[in-house]
Amino acid sequence: MDEKEKGIGGKALALLGQGPFRRYIIGSLISDSGTWMQMMAQSWVLSGLTNKAILLGLVNFAAGLPALALAPIAGSLADRWDKRKILIATQIVQIIFAIALGFLVMSGRIQIWHIIFFALLLGIAFSYEMPAISALVPELVKRDEIGAAVALDRSVFHGSRLIGPSLAGFFIGWWGAASAFFTNAFSFVALIVALISLPKRPIGTPEEEEQRRSGIREGFRYVCSNRLILSLIAMIALNTIFVFPAISVMLPLYVRNILHLGAESMGGLMAVSGSGAFLGSIGLFSVARENRLKFMGGNVAAIALGVFLMSWSQSFLLTACAMGAIAIALSMNFGLVNTIVQEQAPAHLRGRVSAVVGMSFFGLMPIAGLIAPGFSDLIGIRPTLGIASLIYGVAAASVLSVAGRHVCDSPVSPAPSAEIEPVC
Repeated sequence: MDEKEKGIGGKALALLGQGPFRRYIIGSLISDSGTWMQMMAQSWVLSGLTNKAILLGLVNFAAGLPALALAPIAGSLADRWDKRKILIATQIVQIIFAIALGFLVMSGRIQIWHIIFFALLLGIAFSYEMPAISALVPELVKRDEIGAAVALDRSVFHGSRLIGPSLAGFFIGWWGAASAFFTNAFSFVALIVALISLPKRPIGTPEEEEQRRSGIREGFRYVCSNRLILSLIAMIALNTIFVFPAISVMLPLYVRNILHLGAESMGGLMAVSGSGAFLGSIGLFSVARENRLKFMGGNVAAIALGVFLMSWSQSFLLTACAMGAIAIALSMNFGLVNTIVQEQAPAHLRGRVSAVVGMSFFGLMPIAGLIAPGFSDLIGIRPTLGIASLIYGVAAASVLSVAGRHVCDSPVSPAPSAEIEPVC
């Protein structure tokens, strides 16, 4: 283990001493916690309106659909424009949507189509937010601090998964589901204040600024020229198709109809999942570069086993253990993928590369949110989870074997875009 790898935990702590990054992290923690509150409350409200898993899938379909069309455009804008202004605009529109949903829930007029409609609008906003915020974090630190910054950012995001759903469960029980939506609207203010305080991106050389003005095609060309990133995209896609529906889309019906439990239990499971994700992101600090492949392989096995256990579970405790293991493994693998991508991508292409990679999750999410729930309506939730765990385990192991030791490679200086030779 070299000195850089040994010092990643120390680097993360040092980053918190830097004003701009610290303010971003605090604002992000508050905002993300509110977002998880709304997600839990929305799922619970929806599961009270229908017993059809396919309708839960339609909400995720509507939320993810805009990414297929808008993520490439948003990635180009993130490289050209001021990322802070893009993010402030997306936070403001999300405040409006959260308040509108809160009033519909509070008045008792909420219907399934309302949730689907607002999911579509939120999906549009998030399509612009995702590449901008992914590319913003590396700009706040030095290049050799990117790994620590990504690990810390993921730790905060997953830590909010522990806070948000737990608070939402209590809020729903005490003041009703609408209170979670209103709290989320207020939480965006913290991130807006942090973004306003961040310094502008330093202006690069004329050549770099010209490259930033090139289109999304350059992002696709770069991704297609990098076999490692292509393998990582396939890994994320498998997680999206076979794992995401089990721990997110179908969870409300799983809690209601399989475990026969209530909102507080669902909030508890989401909190366990958030705790696991937080532990996984913290674990990134201890993963040396040369051990990345071993960790990713072990995580794949843990994810497959966790989903399989959920298909057999009869109790809250076993389900909680399974979801905790899945969350730890998913968090570590997503964190490692994000770190590798940000290390490999040249600065002027980070927004576009982040958009392309993000499409393997957010672009596939609407499709995945329909496939597994659709099967569960036909053959049941338990058989669907069992089949998904087996397919995922085999396919993910195969993809990881193709990526091989390249996941342990040090960052390389990217070739100029004109010299990129696509392999796909």
